[in-house]
Amino acid sequence: MAKKAKKKMTKKKTPKATKKVAKKVTKKVAHKGTKKVAQKSAKKVAPKKGKVTTKKVAPKKEAPKKESAAVIKGESLRIGDKAPVFTLKDQNGKDISLSDFKGRNVVVYFYPRAMTPGCTVQACGLRDSFAPLKELDVVILGISADTSKKLKQFEEKQELNFILLSDEDHKVTKSYHSWGLKKFMGREFEGILRQSFFIDRDGVIVNILHKVDTGSHHQTVVDFFKNRK
Repeated sequence: MAKKAKKKMTKKKTPKATKKVAKKVTKKVAHKGTKKVAQKSAKKVAPKKGKVTTKKVAPKKEAPKKESAAVIKGESLRIGDKAPVFTLKDQNGKDISLSDFKGRNVVVYFYPRAMTPGCTVQACGLRDSFAPLKELDVVILGISADTSKKLKQFEEKQELNFILLSDEDHKVTKSYHSWGLKKFMGREFEGILRQSFFIDRDGVIVNILHKVDTGSHHQTVVDFFKNRK
């Protein structure tokens, strides 16, 4: 009888003990789980050490724009001024001076670069106006920073019939104030400004084109000198 009673007692006590142990274990696990979750959430919320969340960003100071060396404030050539004299190499490597054409009408035109689309249109328009320009005794002198070799290629490719001059160091371009800041596709840079200067038989500037339409430039030249006859 005693053995049976002991068996019953062990049967009854065992499940209760295991239940209590299980509850304690689940409580500990749950407590650890909540602690870990709390720690993770606290890490996310709490700002990192050494970093200030309310940092004020100081406005950037804009660097002063550099003024082009070619453009001097208050200075530029005007109608009535004597045209600056010069001597440059042409497409054949020969020295050409403005003074060589004293007593004739001269158009000195500055263009950015040989064989580019706009410059080609402008040059071909002057080429095709050879007859009326000759009749008006107008000499065309095109000036760019290209080498004489490149100008020769331009002449041959487009069958040009007037003088092209090489101003590689930009000295003549700057003396005519045709070198300055340019903008292209949001980029700023210094380069040759497309401008034309009409010079009479006495070497005086009688007209200046600061904005040139490459498609009608030749006609503007012809019309101007026709009206001066």
